[in-house]
Order: sequence, then C-alpha cells, then structure tokens
Amino acid sequence: MNENIDLQLDVIAVGAHPDDVEIACGGTLAKLASQGYRVGILDLTNGEPTPLCDDPAIRLAEADMAAETLGIAVRKVLALPNRRLFDCFEARVALAKEFRKYRPRLVIGFGNKTPMASPDHYQAMLITDAAVFYSRLTKWDHEFDGLPVHSVACHINFQLGFEQVRSEFGSQVTVDISEQLERKLSSIQCYRTQFPPEKQRVLDRVRGMAIAAGSAAGFAAGEVFSTTRPLGCQDLVQAVCP
Repeated sequence: MNENIDLQLDVIAVGAHPDDVEIACGGTLAKLASQGYRVGILDLTNGEPTPLCDDPAIRLAEADMAAETLGIAVRKVLALPNRRLFDCFEARVALAKEFRKYRPRLVIGFGNKTPMASPDHYQAMLITDAAVFYSRLTKWDHEFDGLPVHSVACHINFQLGFEQVRSEFGSQVTVDISEQLERKLSSIQCYRTQFPPEKQRVLDRVRGMAIAAGSAAGFAAGEVFSTTRPLGCQDLVQAVCP
C-alpha cells in the first residue's frame, strides 16, 4: 500500500508483525474506516522468517491484501528486526517519526505481554508507549528529521484476541463489531502463509473471543480495549445508554 506523507490519519494501530493488528482489532479498524475515519497500520517488523513463507515479499503482499480488506488508508512496515525487536532509542524514534508524519488523534497498540507467544509483542508495547511521548517532545528536531511536534490525543491498548483483556488502569471499552466480524476474519485469512487450512482453529478462536466479548456488552461480537487513563464523559446518559 502506497505511503503518502501528506495524508493525515485519524487513527494508527501499531503491531509487531503483519497480522497482529488484524487479529487484535481488525473489526474496529474496519468499522472506523466505514465511518469515514482515515485509518493506518504500522507494523514494526516484516514478521519474517516463518515456517511456511519463503520470501518476505509474500508476507508483505498478504499484509497489503488484508489492509485493503479492512479499508485501511495507509499501511507501512518499519525496517526493525523480527525476533530481535527490542525497546531502544532508535526504535522509539523510528515510530515517533511516523506519528509526527501522519499526526493521528488516536494510537492503538499492544497492552500486555503474550505468554508463550512472541516476545516482540511486549517490546512493541514499550516502543509504542515511548513513541507517543517522543512525538510531542520539543527542542529535539534533529532527532526527528525536522518533523513538527505532534501530541497524540488518546492512546488505547488491545490484546491479540486469544484471551480476555486485562486492564491495569481500570477502564475498558467494547466496540461493537457485529457487522465487521466476517471482514475481520477475511483479513486474517489473507495471511495464507500464517494460517493455512490446518490452522483453522485460530480463526475459530478469534471468532469465539469476539462473540464472548460482544455478548458481555450486549453485542453479537465485540473487541475490547483498555485505556491508558480512566475514561470520562460529559453526558453520562449518552455515554452509557447510546
């Protein structure tokens, strides 16, 4: 998907690898895009090597197809190393440059460790947290290629969709993805190298978690996010009785 540095985005979702974001919050991103918001995905690594993918270009093509399925305006893969992703100054600056370039109002990223899965996920969380902060720092232009300072208005967190979301901050919100669940699953299926027919159980698990999350909030399917700060509102009735 072509990068356009002049395109301001409303929302950026950050994953460690192509397919992370689709699994975690693909339904929400599809819904936002259908509502007219400009949505971007930033993958910190290309996710390769993996057992069934013979060329990183194949994974990138799958990522572009998945983005198109969801209605994503911009998708970019940063050149950070898969399997060796660490929270470091260079990684923080690389991501903060993208925030300064695309100027999102909302950033969505990893919210916790993923036990028994890639440690890159937790490192991506740390990098994203730092990059949101670095994006707004003044008097540091030489580190960011002269890109203007940008303050992200809101930062929320996802989990990968395989377990219930746990929040350290006490605030959670469930997005109704009843109409977007099948599109979310279709975007995951774009990754044929990662989810061949023998891994159909992964899609079944994603579907089951979405149904469980939605049911708890009165929807047919949902995705749960935790907030980095407690949620507030001006109109309690509108907030809790939409």
